[in-house]
Amino acid sequence: MQNRFGNTAAIASVTMVAALVAGCGTSGGNNQSTNASHSASAKVIKAVGAENEYANVIQQIGGKYVSVTAIMSNPSTDPHDYEASTKDAAVVGAATLIVQNGVGYDDFMGNLESSAPNSNRAVINVADALHYGKNTKNPHLWYQPNTMPKVAQLIANELAKQDPSEKSYFNANVKKFDDSLKPWKQELATLKSKFPNTGVAVTEPVADYFLQASGMDIKTPWSFQAAIMNGVDPSPQDVKTQEELFNDHKIKVFLYNQQAITDVTKKFLSLAKKDDIPVVGVYETMPLSHTYQSWMEAEAKALENALENGKSTETIS
Repeated sequence: MQNRFGNTAAIASVTMVAALVAGCGTSGGNNQSTNASHSASAKVIKAVGAENEYANVIQQIGGKYVSVTAIMSNPSTDPHDYEASTKDAAVVGAATLIVQNGVGYDDFMGNLESSAPNSNRAVINVADALHYGKNTKNPHLWYQPNTMPKVAQLIANELAKQDPSEKSYFNANVKKFDDSLKPWKQELATLKSKFPNTGVAVTEPVADYFLQASGMDIKTPWSFQAAIMNGVDPSPQDVKTQEELFNDHKIKVFLYNQQAITDVTKKFLSLAKKDDIPVVGVYETMPLSHTYQSWMEAEAKALENALENGKSTETIS
């Protein structure tokens, strides 16, 4: 699958910065870095998450034995417009563990890795590791409830290869992580039980996996979603179909991607408010005040509040 995440500007930028990698320090800008405190004798593994939700899970599993940087971490900007920087290349060059999404979502990582080689680096491509095909239509894999538990174990396995003495520590953190997902999964079960097959509309398929897991009926045509995701205008027929969903009240909630805003999506946000349809804001990169699991739970609770009380939650803070 190729979508507008395959940014040609990023490729050009990587080419220009490759020669500068060796002289660069730690990552800054929109990157988010976490350095756990540790004893002077402890081994610290440098790791990168292409998106901050993956970086957060690395940190939870690796704890004091990892120093983690997220390449994309700003929930106020459109990740579709990401461009590589010298700092990104430096961070990738130093990392011995990288977790990236795959299926066309973060192709820039391959270019960064090629331009900043490291023979000790292990790369977890989530889509490949979990056997998603290259023709997978929806690349937002972290919204699939079964994704992150599997990724957490893959991370633990790779960390244990680099620091075998702490294998039990990493595996214990996987158990803690899995347990911490129970409130979110219970919330999904509650939604499925209380509001089965409820019609909802979306701007694009950011949260589709989560909606499907919670038993929602996504009424927005796939062709409309794909057009918005890929940065092109949806067809007039798809726009008309989406308008009818709102005007005829065939949907109970509108889920709005707060990071990919266009004239078309703004039009439907206004239409939702005009037609008194509650809005739930969803994100592609994790809001900075959250962990992965608290973020997922917050969006699920926002959906329940919209369905039960008709309340909008446009921003997950």
